[in-house]
Amino acid sequence: MKFYYSPGVCSLASHIVLREAAMPFAPMRVDLRTHTFNNGADDYYALNPRGYVPLLELADGQLLSEGPLIMQYVGDQVPEKGIVPAWGSMERYRLIERLAFISSELHKNFGPLFDPRMPQDVKAIYHERICDRFGWLEQQLNRRDYMMGAKFSVADAYLFVVCNWGKIVGVDLTAFENLQSLLGRIATRPSVQEALQVEGLV
Repeated sequence: MKFYYSPGVCSLASHIVLREAAMPFAPMRVDLRTHTFNNGADDYYALNPRGYVPLLELADGQLLSEGPLIMQYVGDQVPEKGIVPAWGSMERYRLIERLAFISSELHKNFGPLFDPRMPQDVKAIYHERICDRFGWLEQQLNRRDYMMGAKFSVADAYLFVVCNWGKIVGVDLTAFENLQSLLGRIATRPSVQEALQVEGLV
């Protein structure tokens, strides 16, 4: 398999999950400014017309896009790892619920904060919205080691990446004690450290 990523963006979550699953893959770094890979030799748009990451190229040439889908696909290939619950179980629907929350309520609300064209008063609205969502999440994490309970799941990888964007755009999450404890546990996982090192983020 080939995994197309760009350092520090949402593809980092899928990168962490691939390493957590211990599946063999070739990491392919994409320059999102030029939309090229292989050190500028290849046009990424030719592979993925949407131009963004992550993208997973399977051994048979099929392409999978969208991080929440890729993470679940990878988890389903290694059920013994327990990073995704079984299909059809209520736990799986809870996982999808959490992935949808991170994607729509956190990930998408961070986007405008990275846009230099966005007026500061508009950014303030998104900042407030993000903190409100994290306030709700803080309550959900009470007496939980991870988002799904006692075990690490793909939702934790996604949350870890989105939370780290706060340091870049000035969203201070230090007041959320349960969240900070969770992020600390995630950060120590070997899969996380490996992905961060490969992407040049440590």
